Amino acid sequence: MNFNEVIKANKQNIKNIIRLITKEDNEDLEQEVYCKIWKNSDKYTEKGSIKSWIAQITKNTSLDYLKSSYHKVSQTSTSDEFVVTSIKDKKASPDDNIIKLERQKQIVKAINQLKPKFKEVIVMCEINGYTYEECAKKLNCPVGTIKSRIYNAKKELAYKLQDLL
Repeated sequence: MNFNEVIKANKQNIKNIIRLITKEDNEDLEQEVYCKIWKNSDKYTEKGSIKSWIAQITKNTSLDYLKSSYHKVSQTSTSDEFVVTSIKDKKASPDDNIIKLERQKQIVKAINQLKPKFKEVIVMCEINGYTYEECAKKLNCPVGTIKSRIYNAKKELAYKLQDLL
């Protein structure tokens, strides 16, 4: 695979896919796509067309960019109003502390009211920071079961805590 020829032949297609997905021209993303093509060129098998393989790499890279925190930060407004409202007071007032404590009590109460299997996974994954895989291993059940329980537990918590949202 001649890298320079591949890039020349697919450059416009890469730009178009990036623009279609991200709604912007982004040379950094183009560069990242080129790097991924170069790094993974040994993994390309000639079962399909190289154009579709490159298009898939470009699509995945663009979608990863949209999910990234860098993109989200760059999309936030920097207007004066935004800056003023985003500045946080380092000292919380006593009223704020009381409100925060009450919220925490409500959350703990709602968690304690969950079914034991839901409470168990919420505590393990969301509070203690276990990954789904670690939780599944400890509870000796499939990862899909853990995901399902987390989903259902969060759904119940959202209902019970809707006045806090």
